[in-house]
Amino acid sequence: MAVYLSEEKKNEIFAEYGGSATNTGSIEGQIALFTYRIKSLSEHLKDNKHDNSCKRSMLTLVGKRKRLLKYLMNTNIQGYRELIDKLGIRK
Repeated sequence: MAVYLSEEKKNEIFAEYGGSATNTGSIEGQIALFTYRIKSLSEHLKDNKHDNSCKRSMLTLVGKRKRLLKYLMNTNIQGYRELIDKLGIRK
């Protein structure tokens, strides 16, 4: 993992959204982790507008999160609605 994401923070995210700190395969936990990483990368890009490798990695994460959200929406619509409200990623 990257330097900005400590093991404690990762465990905290998965404990809150995935059910337990060791449940790293849960869809909700992965979406929350991607959201945290996207937010930190977008903060970095506000100061460093020409960092194209960072921009590309952020867009990759956005695409991965979008695919996971689509899967969650098709399998568990109630869980999808709760998660997007909790993370605040839709308007």
